[in-house]
Amino acid sequence: MGLQACCVFCGALPRRRRRRRRNDGENKERAKDRSELSPSNWNLFIRLKTLEAATDCFSDKNRLGQGGFGPVYKLIAVKKLSFNSRQGLKEFINEVKLLLKIQHRNLVSLFGCCTEAGEKMVIYEFLPNCSLDRILFDKSKSSNLLWSERFEIIKGIAKDLLYLHEESPVKVIHRDIKASNILLDAKLNPKISDFGLARLFENDETHVSTFKISGTYGYMAPEYAFHGYLSVKTDVFSFGVLVLEILSGRRNLDRYLRQTWRLSEEGKPLEMMDPSLAEWDSQEASLCIQVGLLCCQVVAADQPDMGSADLMLLSEFSALPRIGWPGVRGRVGKWRTTPSSSMSKMTNTSGMPTSSSEGPPQGPAP
Repeated sequence: MGLQACCVFCGALPRRRRRRRRNDGENKERAKDRSELSPSNWNLFIRLKTLEAATDCFSDKNRLGQGGFGPVYKLIAVKKLSFNSRQGLKEFINEVKLLLKIQHRNLVSLFGCCTEAGEKMVIYEFLPNCSLDRILFDKSKSSNLLWSERFEIIKGIAKDLLYLHEESPVKVIHRDIKASNILLDAKLNPKISDFGLARLFENDETHVSTFKISGTYGYMAPEYAFHGYLSVKTDVFSFGVLVLEILSGRRNLDRYLRQTWRLSEEGKPLEMMDPSLAEWDSQEASLCIQVGLLCCQVVAADQPDMGSADLMLLSEFSALPRIGWPGVRGRVGKWRTTPSSSMSKMTNTSGMPTSSSEGPPQGPAP
């Protein structure tokens, strides 16, 4: 033990000063963020005793569920950071500051936050139907989610992401689009939540490269999971996975994307539909399957952007491109920066552009 400690200590000596400077900078940044969230200069700060009264001292009977950040409580939705959470102060501050910039009817509304007594809590509007996953993946409840409702939820999520990518005051990449982060209001309108991992982009910024990969496996785009390449297509891929989950009532596990793609190639895509659905519109369902698979293609440049995906769901395209091989877990892609010929030739009836040509990786052929 003593020898090991000496070796580590000695090896760290040349980097000590550099690390100290870096830590000093990080500490100043944390202090700045804390001051921005302090009650003295932020009128949305909510007292801890108020939240304890609203949640009956965070009683289990008022607990709605558990997310990556921590447990969520009603009657207002109070999200509380768990001590064993993988997310920390940085993600907490990121979520609060970002939601202050992009308050919108398509997103869950922020009421305030609390940082008293070492707690970190975000207070949202309460949405009575909870998160989509609690209905979709519960066989006792999923049969009550009609086709018309699922189709509207899919179109609503597309609108929400289009807002974040192209219409909000700041360009936002969510990075963790999944069923548990889609909340449903009383009319089953979807609202995107949990912005702790979200990334703000400058207006002229198309992508960033990062070594810190954050998100949920099964929803992660291959170019992001394996190469750290983050762009709007990261959310597009997650959206595609989510669309297919809404259609099938199944989680994206094992060879799910590959099986769905093969059914589509064999001309029987509707075999993937949720058996609990009593009926559905075959034209609408087929369209959603196509859009979902297009968004899940392993080549990011071949995926539509959210503007194009939104138009596709509104049947604004006269022809959709051939669907390429889907991105699946464990497939490491190669780089390609131009879309395939089928994607670049895609046309729509509105005269709007179809898809961005940026995006790096290409996966190996099946």
